[in-house]
Amino acid sequence: MREFRLYAITGEEYHPGRSMLEVMEEAIKGGADIVQLRDKKGTKREILEKAYALRELTARYNVTFIVNDHIDIALACEADGVHLGQDDLPLSEARKLMGKRIIGISTHRIEEARAAEAEGADYIGVGPIFPTKTKEHAKPVTTEYIKQVEREIKIPYVAIGGIKLHNVDDVLAAGARRICAVSEIVGSPDPAETCRAFIRKIEAYTGGDKQ
Repeated sequence: MREFRLYAITGEEYHPGRSMLEVMEEAIKGGADIVQLRDKKGTKREILEKAYALRELTARYNVTFIVNDHIDIALACEADGVHLGQDDLPLSEARKLMGKRIIGISTHRIEEARAAEAEGADYIGVGPIFPTKTKEHAKPVTTEYIKQVEREIKIPYVAIGGIKLHNVDDVLAAGARRICAVSEIVGSPDPAETCRAFIRKIEAYTGGDKQ
């Protein structure tokens, strides 16, 4: 998969009165280089319609597009990949359907990270690092988990969960070089500038290079 630094996830509840496409386009213009459609409440038809729209947008900007959970929708709209949780279809079965497309896996402890790497995940999510409303019942894994993954895991990983501009330095100091945010980006009055601010923070640790 193409390298990335800033992973933006949709969250329409955080920007009432503004369209999803408008907000995500601003995020892309600000530097988000991978976009995920995450919709836990819509019907299949509603999610598919959003997926087609985001596929068109991300293709126009040459940005990687991932669909959360729904392999059928990812395939239907020709997304670049799918992101799965620990309770979703096993990675081995997902690979049969997805072929060479990207498969990302959420992990919450090092054993899950090891398993995802061994089974052929293209990247893993590491989190939630901090408390987050998108995963209210999940216990934060803290930056200690980042340090474990940084020591052991060779495939790309992205830190996620409660990450804001005011605490992202702690995440980067722990070793992460790929950051994912939801509310901090899509809930911002200026998503583009928020993304640029995240990129500046990342570049302070990478010297401006993508890892």
